[in-house]
Amino acid sequence: MTHPTDLTRHARSDLRTGLSRRGLIGAAATGAALALLPGGAMAQEAAPALPAAGSPFSDATVPDLARAYGNRSFAALATDDVPESLKSLSREQYEAIRIRPNELIWGGEPHGFALEPLLRGFYYTDRVALFLVEDGVVRPVGYDPAGYDSGGASLPEAGKAPGFSGLRIRAKVGEAHQDFAILQGACFFRLAGRDQIFGVNGRALMLRPADSRGEEFPRWRALFVERPKAPGAPLVIHALIDSESLAAAFRLEMTPGDTANVAVTATLVTRKQVEHLGLGGMQAPFLFGPHDRRGSDDARAAAYAAGGLQIRNGGGEAIWRPVRNPETLQISSFVDTGPKGFGLIQRDRGFETFEDDAHSWERAPALWVEPGEASGVEGLWGEGAVTLIEIPSDAEINENVIAYWRPKAAVPAGTEVRLGYRQAWGRAPEVGPIARVGETRSGRGGSDTRRLFLVDFTGDVLFTPDGKAVPLETVLIAGPGKIVEGATRWYVRPERRTVRVAFELDPAGAKGCELRLVLKTGGRQVTETWLYRWTP
Repeated sequence: MTHPTDLTRHARSDLRTGLSRRGLIGAAATGAALALLPGGAMAQEAAPALPAAGSPFSDATVPDLARAYGNRSFAALATDDVPESLKSLSREQYEAIRIRPNELIWGGEPHGFALEPLLRGFYYTDRVALFLVEDGVVRPVGYDPAGYDSGGASLPEAGKAPGFSGLRIRAKVGEAHQDFAILQGACFFRLAGRDQIFGVNGRALMLRPADSRGEEFPRWRALFVERPKAPGAPLVIHALIDSESLAAAFRLEMTPGDTANVAVTATLVTRKQVEHLGLGGMQAPFLFGPHDRRGSDDARAAAYAAGGLQIRNGGGEAIWRPVRNPETLQISSFVDTGPKGFGLIQRDRGFETFEDDAHSWERAPALWVEPGEASGVEGLWGEGAVTLIEIPSDAEINENVIAYWRPKAAVPAGTEVRLGYRQAWGRAPEVGPIARVGETRSGRGGSDTRRLFLVDFTGDVLFTPDGKAVPLETVLIAGPGKIVEGATRWYVRPERRTVRVAFELDPAGAKGCELRLVLKTGGRQVTETWLYRWTP
């Protein structure tokens, strides 16, 4: 699971619609549409045509394309036509291929966004058609090797375009420009807030993850990027997605800032009945951390881009579930109705948590999803479960922790579904007026078979104005297994507004134990609900 300068307005238009300016925006209308279709001319016969250069564009264009695709048989993309000089590259060699700074699409324009088309190569073999939408019309993005710094790789000549695999976006955040978003690989995309690095990967759609029938991977077919009209306006991307079971149109309205926000609206058109649908999907690496160092002989203190799954369920309960790198595949379902939000969250923001000089894990963004409206099938954001998948991993490059919303209802074949949700990529979301879970630690207990857990809760609600801890009741449940009687202790640190609960678990021979811990005062819960699955 790895992933995966304004001259003048008219002069800019002239440069970007012809073969000048090193040909980075494509050519004549009829030729461009055929050349950029996924899979080339063979795919042209099997799938509806994508818009030609100069075609009018509206918010209905891509949903209409999704209907045209979804109402006919699926045509797989050709992936074996990537030039060997690009396909045989190592990850490092491939990532060294970058567009020259003066060739960035829209580079230097006042709206603050700049686009870098990403070539196919390495394991990014899917062909994605790229289009700009300027002044209400479609302009295909073309290829010219002179626009790229190849990093030593051999790029195909201009007449033998390798095709694109996706898009990298730079944005002005405050006074500085930074890498803001990447859309590449299957239907993966990721964003970063101010001064953050790319971390957790979003997934537009998921079909049958960790299913015995095998996972189906929906893939980007085409991306249409609207030119922002003014500074401060969001960047809008319309994406056509195709898969064996469905076709889809996604509209992503992206706004940079301290937190990168995305408003998502989507239209799904099913070819087959979809029984295992994943919405708001995301994945991130977790190799080891304070509560799980399984098999890690590593000088660093930790290595992960998300430390836990945070949920605000339909009943308003705030839940924190630390994630793990387990010995065997683990799937957890948090059954709910009308979830308020969920996400893979990086709460640890100090270098000392990780002690990694090569990778700034503490700068990875959290990804928080808040469901919106849905129509076309009852209960899409109603009954269902936030689903967590934890996959054994021996390398930090593996995005082995996956989370998504799985609706309870199947989506019948021949159904059109419309839905929306919002994403926030940045700091961890607030949990409200309650104490949140801080660190979770685990190690050997009082005997070889017992496990010691240290769970920190931090918040003003745990203390009186003069700094004393309020009377607290611990509600701690294990099943199977049991909590060792007399081994539960409390440590109060007023200067950190933290109460630590220490307890020991006796698995009693069980191969897995579910733990639940909350603190109450006066019968009222005043902390997040801490959940944990222990496995040997």
